[in-house]
Amino acid sequence: MRTGLPRLSRLAVLVAVTACVPEGDGPPRAGDPLPDLRVRSLAGAEVALSSYRGRAVLLNLWATWCPPCRAEMPYFQELSRAYGPRGFAVVGVSVDNAGARELLEAFLTEAGVEYDILLDPTMTSMDELGVLGLPASFLVDPDGVVRLVRTGPVPEGDTLFLQQLESLLPSGMP
Repeated sequence: MRTGLPRLSRLAVLVAVTACVPEGDGPPRAGDPLPDLRVRSLAGAEVALSSYRGRAVLLNLWATWCPPCRAEMPYFQELSRAYGPRGFAVVGVSVDNAGARELLEAFLTEAGVEYDILLDPTMTSMDELGVLGLPASFLVDPDGVVRLVRTGPVPEGDTLFLQQLESLLPSGMP
């Protein structure tokens, strides 16, 4: 005995579902340019992501209420220290709401985060990057082109991630 939807109904469901997904939406993929988002620094200055051109960048969307986001931040701090002298920048974009500023700053101090943190309380970055969940990370080359997209946490020591990062940096430096 067959169960489930008849063949025609399954086709209709497939068409309906795919018709609801606009073409081109979703996160940038490897080879796509990173959109030039504009968000605020902790000091309140407007920062364009294009201001990081010339450096390899790990763009990480995160929030204090996201346990996997918090868990990966010490690793990102290590990467920032180790690879920063070679032209690498870690840029965290917090999507915490504006009322969580005190909690955000306390967490950053407690966690020892020294890399750039930008603020996006309206979550515009999630919309513009087609991100549905946190954390979301984009490894971007010095020309502003996405080279690796990671939805979910970046595991410490991830071989693919580290190989891609190394390929974006000048060699011969510590």
